[in-house]
Amino acid sequence: MESNHPLKLNRRQFLLRSAITAGGIISTNLVSKSRVFAQAPAIITSDKMRPAIPYGVASGDVSNGNIVIWSRSDRPAKMIVEYSTSESFRNVQRVLGPNALANSDFTARLNLNNLPPNQHIFYRVIFQDLNYQNIYSAPVNGTFRTPPTHGRDIFFVWGGDTAGQGWGINPDFGGMKIYETMRQLKPDFFIHSGDNIYADGPISSEVTLDDGTIWRNITTEEKSKVAETLKEFRGNYQYNLLDENVKRFNAEVPILAQWDDHETTNNWYPGEFLLNDERYVVKDVNLLAQRARQAFLEYMPIGYKTDDPDKARIYRSFKYGSFLDIFMLDERTYRGVNTPNNQPVPSKDTEFLSRKQVQWLKRQLLSSKATWKVIASDMPLGLIVRDGSTDFEAWANGDGPALGRELELADLLRFIKNKDIKNVVWLTADVHYAAAHYYDPAKAQFTDFKPFWEFVAGPLNSGTFGPNQLENTFGPQLVFQSLPPDTKANRPPSEGLQFFGGVKINAYTNVMTVTLRNLAGETVYSVDLPPEK
Repeated sequence: MESNHPLKLNRRQFLLRSAITAGGIISTNLVSKSRVFAQAPAIITSDKMRPAIPYGVASGDVSNGNIVIWSRSDRPAKMIVEYSTSESFRNVQRVLGPNALANSDFTARLNLNNLPPNQHIFYRVIFQDLNYQNIYSAPVNGTFRTPPTHGRDIFFVWGGDTAGQGWGINPDFGGMKIYETMRQLKPDFFIHSGDNIYADGPISSEVTLDDGTIWRNITTEEKSKVAETLKEFRGNYQYNLLDENVKRFNAEVPILAQWDDHETTNNWYPGEFLLNDERYVVKDVNLLAQRARQAFLEYMPIGYKTDDPDKARIYRSFKYGSFLDIFMLDERTYRGVNTPNNQPVPSKDTEFLSRKQVQWLKRQLLSSKATWKVIASDMPLGLIVRDGSTDFEAWANGDGPALGRELELADLLRFIKNKDIKNVVWLTADVHYAAAHYYDPAKAQFTDFKPFWEFVAGPLNSGTFGPNQLENTFGPQLVFQSLPPDTKANRPPSEGLQFFGGVKINAYTNVMTVTLRNLAGETVYSVDLPPEK
């Protein structure tokens, strides 16, 4: 990722730039940090000669004054970003970004910094052909809003689990409609709580529904089998970007992205071998995860400062205005083996976040001055998620005292209580339904913690499952769940049982209103949380 100081364009430069991006005659004004280089004009007679931007634009990792802009070219090209506080691009500023090259699958990202607060920013991405430097792509536009310092409510959405269980892009259904539903609410940003793709979930052209009708998917070569090669992992992200709802959403809503298991393969952990899954020629999950991680970092608008994907940190935090901090966890990279999860003392096998990530989170929480601290967890805390008949995939292992991975969570919750860290809310996905849980120490086996809320949302164009069983270790009380206990597994998106969450923070009262919404955007549950003073 590169960060560059923007350059303001005068009227003459802006008009020339407009000619560049409009097609027809290309007169290049390449603006560097110190000089303007004029080159002879070139006549473009065919769009085929120009770089294309097949998957649109996206923004992400938004925080006070900063954001990451992402896009992909179809050939070696230099990324250029122009932005303005005016939709007509008056007083436009231009930033030269990195080269999009084959080693990153022609994806590129650029960090815009020192942005003004509480402003609509309009931007466009242009790619300059590296082999024919007089030739530019047509621009692709996007927009976002920078965090406020005060005086404006914050509203964001979250959810997880996209294009899973064989439910892909169905044009007859309208594609991944839940992304359009979320976009129409005009959120400030979106937390994708993991399972951005289903690398282990091939998508076939047709699925027969219970009533005998046919669900028809768009299919691609890379989505026709489990992902094993880097090209196939990349193809899973490209598949989602074939959907116009997703591309339109990405161009208008900044993304804070986590990863979970299906970015690689179901329920994976480091060191695993897929000895009993005949779909895989590559049995080494560490090798699959390395390729999966590279594709995730290439295709999600995430900021990182290293060229080595293995060293790019996925857990990170963001300040959004003065009364919200967001902490994004990574519950996949550092975990121990999935086991019965009943070890009485901490060990390597009981790690879930890892000691390093836990210490980071404690420091971040302790130093936060924000009213609300949102912890984005890609897996729920008190819901039992099994891996086979004897092992467990998430924190929970059944009723009783804190054991196994729960020891790590107990330590963190105890720290929050002892340091009197106020207004911590957990958001998650993973289980393919929506729920609201209130964790009450008075009803828990482990009691040394402050009461808190956890909200679950999803899926986003995947199969609907659940509900899962709650354990009593940390005293979660079921306040709401979106499905009856006898719901049949893997319900298609066409049944409407798709859910996302919304969070609004009132700028004056600081009350947090959490809503859970269905595919149509209708609120199925809402609660107001006054801040603890």
